[in-house]
Amino acid sequence: MFGTHGWPGVTALKIKRKDYSTGEISLKVQNLDDLWHLYNVVETGDLVFALTTRREETRADTLRAERGEKKKMRLGIRVEKTEFHEFADWLRVHGTIEEGPQDVGAYHTFNISLDDDLSIRKVWTRNQLDILDRAEKETEKALITLLAIDEEEATVAQLREYGVKKVASIQSGRSGKYFSVKVEKSNEYFDEIIQIIISGGETGPLIIIGPGFAKENISAYGRQKKPALFSECQVVSSGQSGMAAIQEILKKGVGSKILEDSRVGLETRLVEQLLAEIGKNGLYAYGTAEVERAVTAGAADVLLVTSNAARTRKFDRVMENAEASGAKVVIVSEHHDAGKKLESLGDIGAILRYRIS
Repeated sequence: MFGTHGWPGVTALKIKRKDYSTGEISLKVQNLDDLWHLYNVVETGDLVFALTTRREETRADTLRAERGEKKKMRLGIRVEKTEFHEFADWLRVHGTIEEGPQDVGAYHTFNISLDDDLSIRKVWTRNQLDILDRAEKETEKALITLLAIDEEEATVAQLREYGVKKVASIQSGRSGKYFSVKVEKSNEYFDEIIQIIISGGETGPLIIIGPGFAKENISAYGRQKKPALFSECQVVSSGQSGMAAIQEILKKGVGSKILEDSRVGLETRLVEQLLAEIGKNGLYAYGTAEVERAVTAGAADVLLVTSNAARTRKFDRVMENAEASGAKVVIVSEHHDAGKKLESLGDIGAILRYRIS
C-alpha cells in the first residue's frame, strides 16, 4: 500500500473482530499512532484482555520467599488508569485482574506496544467508534519527517497523529560570526542528520524547514547521497529555527500540501481559524456555556474539543447534539500547541455559521 506521493503507507490499526452482543472489539497494534488512538478510547471501568507475563502461582510462594517463574498468560483487567507518553513507545493500562488463570483481584499492568493484540469490552460511544474507524483507515498516510535546520543546529521530528514528536537535535559544531565554513565540516553535519532520519524508520515524505540557506544545501547534498529519501523532499522557508520553526509552519498552514493534509495540520488550522474569529469579534463561541448555546441554536459549523475533554466524556452531550445538527466535530490533541491553546479557552470552542444574539 502506498500513501502520500507514492511513499509506503503506514500499516493501520487492525480491527480483527467486533462482537456486538458483548461490546468486545479485538485489535492489533501496527504503528505507534495506534497507541494514541487506544489511549483515547480505553477508559476507567473497561475490561481489557491481552497476553502478558506474570509470575507463576505456586504453593512454594506461600511457604518461602522464593518466587515462581514468569510465564505468558492471557489476562483480563478492569481498567483503573491509562498512561500515554508521547516520547515512549507504549501505552500503559493498569487495573485489577478480573479474568485469568490466577491472581484474580490482584493488580496488574499491561504495557501495550507494537504488534500486540488486545481486546476491549465496554459500552462504546459514537466518538470512540469514530476514532477506531479513522485509525483503521490511516494506512493511506505515510509518516512525515520534519527537519528544521540552520547553520548551527538541526532538529529532526516526526509528525504523528497526536502532535510533533521530537527525535533529536544535532549541533553543527560551528560557532562565532567569523567561523570559516569548510566543506568537510558541512558534510559531517549533514551526514549525521541523514543517519538520524534513516534510523527513525518508516521514512516517508521529508519536509525541510529553516530561515537561511542550510535547508537548500542539505537538500542538494541529500539528493546526491540518498536520492530515495531526498528526491521528493519539500523545502519551506521559516523565520525561526528548531521546534519553533515547525510550529510556525503548522500555524500558517502554508508551504506544504503534505503538512496541510496531516491531522495535526488540520487541527492547527481550525484552532487558528477560531482564534482569528475571536480576534475580529466574528463567528465564534468558546467555553461550555457559550458553545452549548450555539449548538442548541444550530449555529455551530465546526465544534472543537480537546482530546482530554473528549476522553473524560466532559462534552458528550454537546458533541452528540452538534453532530445531529450537521456540525463537524473535531477532536484536538493536547500534545501540540493548538491543543494547548484550545485548553486555555475551556477545552471547547466552535466556529459558527452565523452570529447568535
